[in-house]
Amino acid sequence: MRCLLLVTFMLSACTTAVKPPPNEGIIATADNIQLFYRLEGTGSPIVVLHGGPGMDHGSIANDLESLTEKHQLIFYDQRGGGRSSLPKDTGLLTIERHVSDLETVRQHFGLERMTILAHSFGPAIAALYAIAHPDRVERMIFIGPIPPRKSTFFEDYGAALASRVSPEDLERMTKLGKTFSTSKNMVKTCRQYWALATPPRLAKSSVVEMVTSDLCTAPPDAIRYGMTVTNDVTFQSLGEWDWRSQLGAVTAPVLIIHGQQDAIPMALVEEWAKALPNAQLLKVPDAAHFPHAERPEIVFPAITRFLNEQQRIGNREQGTGNRE
Repeated sequence: MRCLLLVTFMLSACTTAVKPPPNEGIIATADNIQLFYRLEGTGSPIVVLHGGPGMDHGSIANDLESLTEKHQLIFYDQRGGGRSSLPKDTGLLTIERHVSDLETVRQHFGLERMTILAHSFGPAIAALYAIAHPDRVERMIFIGPIPPRKSTFFEDYGAALASRVSPEDLERMTKLGKTFSTSKNMVKTCRQYWALATPPRLAKSSVVEMVTSDLCTAPPDAIRYGMTVTNDVTFQSLGEWDWRSQLGAVTAPVLIIHGQQDAIPMALVEEWAKALPNAQLLKVPDAAHFPHAERPEIVFPAITRFLNEQQRIGNREQGTGNRE
């Protein structure tokens, strides 16, 4: 496991169907996968890609709440996790299918070009989508991204995390990880696991309470499937990845935000900024894998400046001037 996270109402003798909230729904894909989505906020849309693979949108949603004041955030659970389909055919969990899902989401919401915000593993989907469809991406924000090439990533990342926990906690995490496939109380096991696994993903000065998103909100079967199936299968589909030579075709502006204490090596993350023609890297002090939660006073103003500047550039290119 590589993890980086019927209600029925009876009235008399009949059953009344419960309508989902107007901000939630299902998107059907061409290969019969159902993608659960949730909309939050109003304003210009941002498609959000959560991390994982195998997690759900609840792993990031709460910590992006400040963006909902001026933007409509389009969250969706990636296939193999959350309230989306958990396919019996694991061949449907490849990175190519995840990229295709993003295009399906774009079409469903009628977006000519997307602004994408992606966390952790999410930038892998975003980058490969942008390589395949550069004309459909307006701009991207990567937060705590995995690197653009495999190299020694897993070895370096694993060693960094292991060095931040006691031998006793490391042993407990290992044992809990092995029970994901058999646990009878999946939510409890999930919470016990992430109680141990979250602190080493934070800066030394951060506390767990800073992260208000919940890594265990998915249905129990989805937590189990995501952690024991989706995570491994999707990562395996990447092979010995190295996207650097392809990233030159992505002209969309990209803001890369990375905590200086993230276990994902900064040196590898810097390769995104070197390979992408129009990228900038924000190194966040006293933050690790959740810089948006650990240092929101730095991260969200930076995101706002980035989005506003790109909007001004777009207005000038269209000859409309700045109307903010």
